[in-house]
Amino acid sequence: MPLLRRLSWVAALAATVLLSACSTLPRPALPERTAWQDFALTARFALTSRQPGEAEQKAGGRLDWRHQNDGDEILIANPIGIGLARLDSRPGEARLETGDGRRFVADDPEQLLFDVLGQALPVRQLPRWLLGRTSADGQLQRDPQGRPSRLEEAGWRIDYSYDDEAPGSLPSRLHLRQGEHIDLRLRIEEWKSAP
Repeated sequence: MPLLRRLSWVAALAATVLLSACSTLPRPALPERTAWQDFALTARFALTSRQPGEAEQKAGGRLDWRHQNDGDEILIANPIGIGLARLDSRPGEARLETGDGRRFVADDPEQLLFDVLGQALPVRQLPRWLLGRTSADGQLQRDPQGRPSRLEEAGWRIDYSYDDEAPGSLPSRLHLRQGEHIDLRLRIEEWKSAP
């Protein structure tokens, strides 16, 4: 076998070995759920709204959420990834920019979403709820591994599902309901501990 052909064969073999090794490298371990404060996540969502006297409304898509220092940045996109809206929320101020460039401002995100969309979603509570934390007024149930399985607070019920059995694991699916009016399902595709 000529030298050039042997070198190209060795290079191809080395590249194959390296690529297969890279694809099997484990992801860095995430901290346990109880250690989280700030986070970023990518998820798919499905929202159904039923208001008295109105037709049922449905929406779905993707979202990227970054929570840091009591502030939230949520990017909402349609199922194929085209941006629909961006919500920035800090204590005392919330801003919403739609995909067509319209901008709205209010004192808090719930009021802003109600003014613009006709729905008040619990944006301020969701960072706690995503991690299975409740206020003093809430009720939390745990599964046999000690993880949150159901949380009830402020008229909302949140059910949690997990992709593994580890006691400190983060939820992969959440089902949030406010009576018969709002049904929100989240399928979390990726958690990051440092936004």
